[in-house]
Amino acid sequence: MLDTHARRYIQPIIDLTADFLDRLKITANQVTIAAFVMGIASGFAILLEQPILAVSLLWFSGFLDAVDGSIARKHNAASPWGTLMDITFDRLVELSVILGLAWCYPGVRFLLLLLTAGIIFSMTVFLTVGALVEKTGIKSFYYQAGLAERTEGFIFLSLMTLFPGRINIFTSLFILAVTFTALQRLREAKRIL
Repeated sequence: MLDTHARRYIQPIIDLTADFLDRLKITANQVTIAAFVMGIASGFAILLEQPILAVSLLWFSGFLDAVDGSIARKHNAASPWGTLMDITFDRLVELSVILGLAWCYPGVRFLLLLLTAGIIFSMTVFLTVGALVEKTGIKSFYYQAGLAERTEGFIFLSLMTLFPGRINIFTSLFILAVTFTALQRLREAKRIL
């Protein structure tokens, strides 16, 4: 929801960063890889019991994940390979945080497993619809908006990391948001297809 409706407010900062990195001759794919490495490091920071570092790395990774597309569009160089890397790396970053939390807090492993299942369900609908529907908008595939997009996921993952005493509550809310989003996307897919 926030990715779809609030992006225009931070797009100028994303574009400034993209212009700066472009002047340094850093490619969109290089930024994608840097975002991935930082995101994976977030999961390791959780293992090292460094929640502030973990959340900082996660959000900086997410920011760079938005910058890479701006660089690619600036050069009209969006590619299927870049899209594949972007989507795959996004899921691996989320999984690294979930695995870090599961390692540190075994009492919520089943909830984290349910969350992972919900993410798989939602992403399966998202990617299948993206493959079946003609592309519209600035993304390189049809983008289905929903209640829980990447920013909402980062908010929940951050809360789960920073407030482990409430991790079961935040994980349960995240599961509900992801499942609602998957059902929302299914309903839209039925209408479109």
